Amino acid sequence: MGTVVSGPLVWAVAVLLLAATVVGTLQVLAEVDSPHAERGVPVESLVVPAVAALGAVGAIRLVPLGPGVVVAIALVAVLLDRALAVETRIVAAAQGPTAEDRSAALMTMLVVALVAFGGIAAIVPGGLAGLEQPGAPVPSLPLGNLALLAIADAVVAGLLGYRAAALRLSDARDAAWAAASYAVAIAIGAAAVRAMGIPRLVGPALLMFLFYLWDTLHSAPPSRRRDPRWLWETAILAGLGIAVVAWNLRLDE
Repeated sequence: MGTVVSGPLVWAVAVLLLAATVVGTLQVLAEVDSPHAERGVPVESLVVPAVAALGAVGAIRLVPLGPGVVVAIALVAVLLDRALAVETRIVAAAQGPTAEDRSAALMTMLVVALVAFGGIAAIVPGGLAGLEQPGAPVPSLPLGNLALLAIADAVVAGLLGYRAAALRLSDARDAAWAAASYAVAIAIGAAAVRAMGIPRLVGPALLMFLFYLWDTLHSAPPSRRRDPRWLWETAILAGLGIAVVAWNLRLDE
């Protein structure tokens, strides 16, 4: 459906697929023989497969209609299978996720992030730069579309960031706070990448790399928030956000 519908219907398909994947993942993980089965399935375990499905709706639009679509669907199925396999192993663990589990989960999240960021850019009109004729100038993205791109990327980053934080934090509030920082960082990055006109899938790849760097830098315990350096990072993020907005407003003039 993602290859044939257009406009708001694409988002409707994406949301419906996300919801269906959440329900399916919940059913699969509920059947796992876990020492914590009586507690139910952790909500964070539903995130990665759902985001993978959401991103696939847009990513598959980058594939020309034809046999390639079948190959793309097969690759999406493999990605969902691997995401479910990682989450199944974590849910079944008696002592919580091991270092190997965290590493596998992060690798899966990075691939899912690339698919999701690329998919969102494909759905938002003009979200992917560099599709013009060779030598033609890259047009600036209207502010409304830019905001949609940044917000959608921020939602993806926030969800994946929550999953990443939940692997190392036991408190849901701390994980939610960390997820918000992922969302803000990626929103700023998405707006900056599109404003610079970075072509095609290089932009989503840079956002994936930014997600990885942010996760690496923020793997410290929650007490780090009391560190003055964290306040400086927050201030720098806010300053970058203001600069990116001003830059895009100037491009629209």
